Amino acid sequence: MFDKEELEILEALENDTIKRSIDANGEIALAKRYAKEHLSKSKNITIRINGVDLEGIKSKSRELGIPYQTLINALIHQYATDKIKLSV
Repeated sequence: MFDKEELEILEALENDTIKRSIDANGEIALAKRYAKEHLSKSKNITIRINGVDLEGIKSKSRELGIPYQTLINALIHQYATDKIKLSV
């Protein structure tokens, strides 16, 4: 058997008069935005690099035949996934 509140909900559903307690469309849009930001492939960042180091990276990228930003990104990825270690 249904209680009073359940009967009210059932009646509202049957009469198409049910009201949402939240802005569902807004909540869905917000969740989609957060998911998109979380799943996007890359983020733009700004870093300062010593000029000599940058020239060294650019030189190595030319040897490899890839853009220097791609080389920097690959190095960061390898460090982040524990494929390379820093020695300090």
